[in-house]
Formats: sequence, C-alpha cells, structure tokens
Amino acid sequence: MKKFLLYTFAALLCLTSCNRSSKLLPNISGKAGEVLAVISKADWDGSLGQSLRDVLEDEYPYLPITEPAYTLTHVTREGFIEMFQVHRNIIFFDINPQVTNPGVTIVRDKWSAPQIIINIAAYTSEDAEKLFKENSTLIVTAIEQAERDRVVSSTKRYQNLEIAQKLEPVFGGSVKVPSGYKLRKISHDFAWIEYNTRKYSQGIFIYRYPVNGNDLSTSTIIEKRNEALKANAPGPDEGSYLTTAAYWKPETEYIRYKGRDFASTHGQWEVEGVYMGGPFVSHNFYSPDGSEVIALDAWVYAPQSNKRQLFRQVESILYTWEWKNGE
Repeated sequence: MKKFLLYTFAALLCLTSCNRSSKLLPNISGKAGEVLAVISKADWDGSLGQSLRDVLEDEYPYLPITEPAYTLTHVTREGFIEMFQVHRNIIFFDINPQVTNPGVTIVRDKWSAPQIIINIAAYTSEDAEKLFKENSTLIVTAIEQAERDRVVSSTKRYQNLEIAQKLEPVFGGSVKVPSGYKLRKISHDFAWIEYNTRKYSQGIFIYRYPVNGNDLSTSTIIEKRNEALKANAPGPDEGSYLTTAAYWKPETEYIRYKGRDFASTHGQWEVEGVYMGGPFVSHNFYSPDGSEVIALDAWVYAPQSNKRQLFRQVESILYTWEWKNGE
C-alpha cells in the first residue's frame, strides 16, 4: 500500500494564496471526495492525465478493501461552464506559451463556498506535469484539508451540545459531534459515542491513561487502546469485545494541527471471537498539565458499503477537540 501522508496545516502556507470573497456565494456542488480537473482532452489522455490519476486515484490508506483516495472527473476548458465552476474541488490547468506567472497557486471560495481551486500555470504540458509532481503532496494535503474543514464546519453548525456538556466535566474537553450521534456510555475514564444506520455505524471512543513514559509510541497506544476497549466495549456475543486486529500493523504519525501536537495511529479493529471489523484512527495527546494522555478513537463498521467517506467524516470530527478553557 502506498502511504497517503497527512501533513500539518502550516505546511500549506508555502504554497497557498487564499482569496476569500466577502460576497454571498452559492453552495458548492459535487460529492464529498470528488475532484474536478479542468484540462484539455489531449492532456487528460496523455502523460499529464496519467500523473493526475496516479496521485489522486491512489488507494485511500488504512481501509480493508481498496478504494481510491478521490473520485477524479474532468472537463475541457471550453466545457468549463457555470455549472462546473461551483464544484467543491477544482484543479485548473492553464497551459500556453503566454503564461505570465508559471507555478501553482491555491484560491478559495472564488465561485462558490466552501471551495478550493488549485491553479497550475505552465508554458507546456511537460512543465505542467513537472509542477504537479513537485507539488503533489501539498496539493493533496490542501484538498484533504478542505474536505476535513467542510465536515468540521457542518459538525459545528449542527452540533449535539448535550454530548459536549457531558464529556467536558469528565475529560476537561470535548469533540463536537453532529446531531444524530448518541452517547452510548460514559464513565470516569471512558466514553462511547455512535451514529447508526441500517447499513453502517460510525463511532468515537474517548478514554485516558496516566503518563508513564513512552506514552505516544505505537506499542503503548495500542496496549492502552486494547485495555480500554476490553474493559468498556463489549461485542455482540457474550464474552466478545473490541480490540486491535493483529493482522494489520498499526502506523503512527506525529502531527501538529492548529497548535496542538498529537500522535495519529491508524489500524484495523476487530471483535474478539466474532467476524466483525473495520478501520480506526486514534489521536493521542497530553493533557494540559501533562499528567495523562487523552485518546480519541474514531472507527467505522460498514460491511456492505464503501468506507472512504464514512471514515473521512468520522476522523474529521476528532479535529474538533477543544479543551474546556479554550486551549
């Protein structure tokens, strides 16, 4: 599996030129995870188009079955009419010998909101492909951040305030979850939040453990996760419980996001003794006084559905964490 890296928001500053309009804009179009490329047919069918597909349709990581990171569509510049201009994620290629400022820029909320447009200006198709490849990590990160920000914005707009009010006294802070999520369980050191439909479940566990050295290593994160879930997350059969799947090696990245440092660990969960499982991600970080680690654990169970967007949605909720005092 190719690794789809997550980077800090600050890394985008070296690439991004943000133009946020104050005028009233229409809502974006397109499904979550879609990217529209404005590109000539010859370039789409050629090497440049292949490079786009190689990057944006690479497999989304950490899922048990292969799904592309994004759903990539395209339209020619001549066909880029008003109905396409309001798309959520656009990569626009301006390729001609008269380009005055070759390079990559990012513009937000030009024709709709919340929209992101990546402009790639180049003299030739070969130059455009080189620019795309050189900046592919930051381009993907910008799109991923835009997708996450949309989920966070919607979550805050339709937040279930009652859940936050119950979490804050216990953990000193809370994630923001949208309406529809239910608080299934809460104790002095563990909470279980879940959204259920007939086809899938999205869930978040919150727990904590005391600092004891090497607290944010992958091995400690998984050890504490398994302890918390065995004690608090029973499965459907008597004696069964949720745990971390041994067949999939967890991977940890260390991320700084809006002033907060945390370890992000991806892996697969399963139910001991029952054929159930799916992807999870755990954000682990120190409490303000440094005495304990808070763990936010997002997971999806969707045996008959694609999981990419469901997982992206619930993982985005973890980024809404705020301490009660606003830290």
